[in-house]
This record gives sequence, structure tokens and C-alpha cells, in this order.
Amino acid sequence: MIVFDLKCEGQGHVFEAWFGSTRDYEDQRARGLVACPICGDDRVAKAVMAPAISAKGNRQPVAPSSAPAPVAATGDATRVRALMEALATAQKKVLENSTWVGRDFADQARAMHYGEQDRSSIHGEVAPAEARALAAEGVEVAPLPFPVIPPEAKN
Repeated sequence: MIVFDLKCEGQGHVFEAWFGSTRDYEDQRARGLVACPICGDDRVAKAVMAPAISAKGNRQPVAPSSAPAPVAATGDATRVRALMEALATAQKKVLENSTWVGRDFADQARAMHYGEQDRSSIHGEVAPAEARALAAEGVEVAPLPFPVIPPEAKN
């Protein structure tokens, strides 16, 4: 596995993503499967990353001065962890009363928006460009903060 810092073009959000290899990243990006988790922009590129420099002997590791301080160094790690756990708990609670519709999400969300189907809480999969199209139509959609495993893929 390899982790990349990625940055969206639209808003400049920087986020971290894991891939099996550089080739996997390039392939997923080319197919439009990599998108900003904050704004949904699929115009994403690798952000500048600070190199990891190993310490030699009794010397301390050297990091570029422009590199941002890790969360733990700011003293907010406990607070960030608590916020992430609260987000995960909230998402889990919302999904308990929601129906997984998979790749039919866009069609069903539109049908509800236009009154062709009764409104209900649904979640599923949609490409970033399609999510933007739904939002542009006024269809109320929001990305989930954490990935969801489809029911058929669960052990």
C-alpha cells in the first residue's frame, strides 16, 4: 500500500488517500474514481509531500521547514480522534434508517426529487460528476464522510 497527499483543483483541499500502487492511483484517477472527499471535485492531483528522511546515528530526523506539523504535534490529536469517532457514530446511526440502493442512487434520488417516487432515506454509489449534476439540479444529496461497504460485499 502507498499513501498520497492529494489536492483538488477547485477548492485546493488537501487530503490523504491509500492505493495499492502508483499504477493503481493513476488508473483510478484516469477512470474518474478519485475525488475530493470534501467537495467531490474529481480534478485531483498529487500534492507536494515532504520526504521522509531517516535519522542517522544519534541525529534527529530532518523535515523541511515548510512541511505542516503533524496533528499530534499540535496537541489536538485527542480532539480530532473524538470528532472522527463522533462523525462515524453519526453516520452509522443515519445509515441504520437508510436503504442501500447501490448504483441506482442517482436515478432514485432524482425520482424522489421530482415526486415520481416516495421520499425515503437512501444511500449508494455515484460518480463525482454525477453527484455534481444532482446538486446542480437541486437534488438534495451529500457525500458521506466515511466509505460504506455494500451489503453484498460484507463478510
